[in-house]
Amino acid sequence: MRKKKAVLAVSSALVLVAGAEYPALADTPGPSGTPNDHHQHRGRQGADQQGGRNGGAQNGGQTGGQNGGQNGGQAGGQGGGGKNGGQGGGQGRGGQNGGGGGQQVKPGPDAGQFADIRQAPPRRQPAPGKRASRGSFTSPCGRNQNQHHNPDNFIVAPGVSNGAHHIHDYVGNKSTDGFSTDDSLAAAGTTCTNGDKSAYYWPVMRLRGQRDGSGQAAQSQADGNVGRVVLPASARMQFLGNARGGVVPMPRFMRAITGDAKAASNGGANAHAQWTCTGFTDRAFTDKYPLCPGGSRVTRVLDFPSCWDGRNTDSANHRTHIVFPDPASGACPQGTKAVPQLRMTLTYDLPARPLAFAVDTFPEEGHDPVTDHADFENVMSADLMRRAAACINSGRNC
Repeated sequence: MRKKKAVLAVSSALVLVAGAEYPALADTPGPSGTPNDHHQHRGRQGADQQGGRNGGAQNGGQTGGQNGGQNGGQAGGQGGGGKNGGQGGGQGRGGQNGGGGGQQVKPGPDAGQFADIRQAPPRRQPAPGKRASRGSFTSPCGRNQNQHHNPDNFIVAPGVSNGAHHIHDYVGNKSTDGFSTDDSLAAAGTTCTNGDKSAYYWPVMRLRGQRDGSGQAAQSQADGNVGRVVLPASARMQFLGNARGGVVPMPRFMRAITGDAKAASNGGANAHAQWTCTGFTDRAFTDKYPLCPGGSRVTRVLDFPSCWDGRNTDSANHRTHIVFPDPASGACPQGTKAVPQLRMTLTYDLPARPLAFAVDTFPEEGHDPVTDHADFENVMSADLMRRAAACINSGRNC
């Protein structure tokens, strides 16, 4: 019996990586691989992280969660010292967490987080210069009609089941889960009709008042995500150019993230997702769900960073190797080069009623719309990516 408890304690410590899907770091260029986040499988294992991991995971992680414990993870994180220790320990919930494990599920959303789209501010985008690459390349990958869902994230929580603590929609690569690797993705099939094997994924939307009939309902409810999962009415995976010049092909196995799944807690420095409605895409919210007029669909626009350091396909925080262009000029920072910019555009048929729908989040984020985010790994063949870049640079829409 003691031996089983010891194994479980070790397992719960390993699960702590699930607690920090996206670190709160500014999207500014820095040395690739800078070890400044609390991703447990990459980068520096700092003293704060270690304290959070040992205290939070062992005392408030999976074991505490399964037993309904709600204070162990927080206590462990606080004992870890510093901001990173607190986050690490407090988020050490593990899989079956009995209502939050390390942290209680935060109620939400609230009615004040919904607003008429006509109240949204204008979308501001840099004006294209004379040398802008104005074309686009779209990968037709469907809208997840095959119901590929799981609560994993192989980019920021590799080797962990329920590493995201919320359900993802997937298109493109058919094998994507928490244990995916470059090699496994390259060997798998795809939903994209052009042979693109890339992994594209984002948190699901739900109708909160309807029943979750999926096989993952119990886990989702424990993580605070309730209601029927709603597939997008459409999902466009489009690559765009740069406002100041041409783009170079993106390297194969490039990984990128956009948004911050913990923005409600971390602040909005990395909140890039835009909430809008069809017919009103000249305006958008970042921190509110849109209420759309009749005949208009709720729309999520998820733009990815596109200024590559020219060397690395990933970095410790999954941000410093590829950053966003300057929001005013559209230019890439010195020392980086523009690659095709992925834009995910997802539309939904949802009621124009406050509290009727919400995006899946971590338990402590309360379904705040500011936490919207998405992930991507480029698994296009070199030839397909070259064709995409050529299309964009020539001004064509392919």
